[in-house]
Amino acid sequence: MTIFASTRLITGDIRRLVDFYALVTGIAPSWPAPVFAEFLTARATLAIGAAETMALFGTPPARPGENHCAIVEFRVADVDREAARLAAAGIALVQEPTTMPWGNRSLLLRDPDGNLVNLFAPVTPEAIARFAGR
Repeated sequence: MTIFASTRLITGDIRRLVDFYALVTGIAPSWPAPVFAEFLTARATLAIGAAETMALFGTPPARPGENHCAIVEFRVADVDREAARLAAAGIALVQEPTTMPWGNRSLLLRDPDGNLVNLFAPVTPEAIARFAGR
């Protein structure tokens, strides 16, 4: 059996990125090592590693700040409330809250390394049913 466990972002400035995700998620990070932090949620973990951790894998397979195809997503209770909270904290939105054709209300922003971050909430009956029990 395979269980999706985490997504890891590699960064050149771990403190800056961890502070950003702590603000966006409201989750206190755990720091198993000074070069590695984790945000534990009920379903998965967002891990953040300093660029120097890539040396542990041999040839650096990941390079900070070069993501142009993935979106880090968090389900929230109220997208519009989160948009107002983040705007008050000075975080610019890439996309204002919008209801998507698949039934999620969503907003997009970028983390300090340029990665897209989506905060979403299922709002139609069909979308709510898809997330029931998850």
